[in-house]
This record gives sequence, structure tokens and C-alpha cells, in this order.
Amino acid sequence: MSHTQWKEAIAGADTSLGIEFGSTRIKAVLIDRKFETIASGSYEWENRLKDGYWTYDREEIIKGLQAAYREMKQEVQQKYSVTLQTVGSIGFSAMMHGYMAFDREGGLLVPFRTWRNATTGNAAKALTDLFQFNIPERWSIAHLYQAILSGEEHVPNIGHVTTLAGYIHWLLTGEQAIGIGDASGMFPIEESSHSYHPAMMRQFDERIADKNYPWKLESLLPKVYLAGEQAGALTEDGAALLDPEGDLRPGIPLCPPEGDAGTGMVATNSVKKRTGNVSVGTSVFAMIVLEKELSRLYPEIDMVTTPDGSPVGMVHANNCSSDLNAWVGLFREFSEAMGFGADSGKLFGVLLSKALEADPDAGGLLSYGYLSGENITGLEQGRPLFVRSPESHFNLANFMRAHLFSAFGALKLGMDILTENEQVAIDSLLGHGGLFKTPVVGQKALAAALNVPISVMSTAGEGGAWGMALLASYMTNKEREESLERFLGGKVFRDVEGEELAPDAKDVEGFRVFIERYQAGLAIEQAAVDHLK
Repeated sequence: MSHTQWKEAIAGADTSLGIEFGSTRIKAVLIDRKFETIASGSYEWENRLKDGYWTYDREEIIKGLQAAYREMKQEVQQKYSVTLQTVGSIGFSAMMHGYMAFDREGGLLVPFRTWRNATTGNAAKALTDLFQFNIPERWSIAHLYQAILSGEEHVPNIGHVTTLAGYIHWLLTGEQAIGIGDASGMFPIEESSHSYHPAMMRQFDERIADKNYPWKLESLLPKVYLAGEQAGALTEDGAALLDPEGDLRPGIPLCPPEGDAGTGMVATNSVKKRTGNVSVGTSVFAMIVLEKELSRLYPEIDMVTTPDGSPVGMVHANNCSSDLNAWVGLFREFSEAMGFGADSGKLFGVLLSKALEADPDAGGLLSYGYLSGENITGLEQGRPLFVRSPESHFNLANFMRAHLFSAFGALKLGMDILTENEQVAIDSLLGHGGLFKTPVVGQKALAAALNVPISVMSTAGEGGAWGMALLASYMTNKEREESLERFLGGKVFRDVEGEELAPDAKDVEGFRVFIERYQAGLAIEQAAVDHLK
């Protein structure tokens, strides 16, 4: 669209806004009817360990929301000389799972407990045994049940429980609502009813009946919505919260809030069966849309859904790029100390590209980027670790390749269950996230790890906020009875080009050698946890 057309679209509210709360950045993206980005804004943040829990302060959640929106609004003003007063639709997404518990007056009872916490092992195991359905440690129900098992004082006072995305949606609309994809990270979903599994909810209530709490589980959880449905409208208080300058008008329709896994599927056109995507960031997860149920329960595989309710096998590893980012930061300090500072983009490009020159197996080097515990490999806590033998081929290329391979190590072990044990067919797998901004390198490493072709779309850099904006646009712009799959494939991605990279045989063999070393060395990582406090 031309500058004039964009200006008209903004003035006429022919737009959709997506805001996503990622683990390191909150991003706002405003798109037009052709799904092109008009303006964006962001806010950098980090979780912190407080009283034994990984969390974000409630005040910073609001501060970051307002900052990302304000920066996007300022870009609209600067580029188009229009003061943003309304948009066609809004959607919010955030890191999936975690635990936000509120009392009946809306007060937060305990600090937000994020997906990163590995503190619910006893609860997750007990519920998995009870339901005969895998309940990961990061799911909301695992956090709730662990609080019950631990006798936490806040439990009798709970009025409702939600996710971070659900919390933001509630603040802006007053509605206790959640998209089915995010809901499937709170409690198991029944595929036929597209809501929480009723039999499992009864089992849970029966299990805790002796506690005599003044609530039933169903009363605590937000209402489940499918993609395309309206889940509320922006209230006056919500408009004032999002835009303290007072320009934003209430009444804007909001789509169901979703998790970052769902927006990743949408942003990569991976909502149809036999497709999948891999989202790479602080954590890494692969989402594979399944043709049929798995033959049995696997603790390494989460069963979740697409935003329109199709079953998905999810492999989620808590740790991915954080340690790699930390090493790049160290190299940045060195370059600055030498008097020739370089920006992050150039540093990442140069250092990651060195991995292409490495020995196929990273020269005998080994690393674990475990800043936190890792369910797939059975570690309750993490200690970032780099180790080599005297015979290892220690150079910069192998060093970078080892850390790159390690970022996909836990993911590989989980994916093998789907592809080898369950023979799950995957027609296409798309990668997205910051690691793929450096051409080829991330694709080659992931293709070697999973031994499947990896595609990266030209839109991959747009991220989850853009995917959330697409879901908001789908709600208001879909044709009657038009499915999300048809909307994405026929309209959004019809002319989008992708670059596919097939696995290289030498890289695949190199990763096989590396992952054997990785598995054998887990005892070293456990020893670090045991002895390095």
C-alpha cells in the first residue's frame, strides 16, 4: 500500500493491532488489511529470580505494555501525521503457561510465576498419574496443585487464575477470556467440546475435596474461545490504561488472547495437519499439528491445540539462546575493550557464521545453556556449562557450533519421540525467531538436529506480535465460515516466499555424534547443579 493508503487505513480504523509479551521483549505491531506492518513498538525486559521463583513485576508488565504501545503510536504520528485514536481490532498474546492467581477483588495473590519455573514436579507427576495425560511442570494447573500440596496460604482466597495474556485481556476488557491454544496450557482440552476436559475437572475437584476450599476448579478458569470469535471490547478504563495520553477510544473489539505458541503457528502458516514450526528464543519449542492421537503418554510431549482447536504435539525446552546471547555479550565487551565496538547484529552475524567453518561435531566441545531446569533431560535446576577434553579441537568456529548445537539439544531428544517412536509425518517445518536473522546458520543447525528440511519465510522476522495481529484481523475480516487455515493460506501467505534448506549429510552425522556426547555429559551438568550453589 502507498503512504496515502496507509494514512487512510489508520484514520478509518482499517487496521489490526497485536501485542505480544515475549520473554525478553514486549512488541506491538499494527497491520493493514493486506497484513503489512504499518508501525511497531517494543520494550525490552528480563525475568528475575525472586524468592525462588522466576517472575516479572506487575508494575513492569503495565509499564512495558504502555511503552510498546506508545512507541508504535509515535511511529504512526511521525510517519503519517495521524494521532492514533482507534484501530479495527486488537489481540494480546504472551508466554504460555505460568500462574497468575487473583482474589475475588482482583488483587494479585502471589507474584506472577512464569513458564520458566521448575518448582512443580510433585504436582505435575501426581496430576499426570491422575489424568493419564501429560501435565508439564509449567502448566497453570500444575502450579495451582503444587500450591495446594505446599499448603500455601493464598489458595483458599483465589477468585480466578489466568495466564499473562489472559491477565492483560482482562485488564482491558473486564472479561475472563482465553484463546483455546493458551487455555490448553492451563488445563487439558477436550477436542470435541473445545473446552476444558470435564471428566478431568471432576477428578481434580474430587482429589482436593478434603480441603473444603470455597471454589470449584471450573469457577477459577477463564472462558475458552476459538480463533475468529470476539472475546470482549476495549473498556474506557482499558483504553486509558493502554494509552495514558487519552487519545485511544473505547469500544474496539478484542479477539481471544493467545499464547506465544499459537501466534508462532499463525505467523508461520502452520495450523494445518502435518505442518509444524520451531520457535527459537529464550526457550525453544516445536509445534506439530497431528493427524491422530499419540499411542501413549509421553512426559516430554505436551498435548496442546492450534488457535482454532486442532490437536498439537508440542516439544518445549526451557533453555535455548540465553547462554549463546551471553557469550556474544562477552565478545562485545572484548571488542569494546579493544576500541572497535560493534552492534549486536554484526556481532551475531560474524560469530554465528563462524560455525559454518567448524568440524561437523563441533570438535569434541560440549556446552549446556541451562539457565534453568530442563524437563526433557530431567534437570530440576540449571548451570550454564562449557566443557572440553585436552584432545578437543578448541577454536572459535567449534566453540560457536557447540553452543548452537546445544541450543537445540533438548529439543532434539523430544522430537525423536514424535518422529521415531510415533512415526509422526511432517510435510513442512518452519523456523522463526531472532536466531534465523543471520542467514543459513540457524537453518543448517536445526536441519542437522532434526534431519528434516527447514524453511524460513520472509515474514519470519515479524514474530508473534504480527501473528497476534493476524488473529485480530481474522476475527474482523474473515468471510462467513472461512477457516483459519483457509484465511492464512489463501490470503495472508498466498504470495509469501520461503527459503527451504535441506539437511546436509555431514551436518546430520556431526549432530548425531554431538548429541551422544550431550546425553553422556548430562551427569556433568547434574554435578554442577549439585555442587555449584
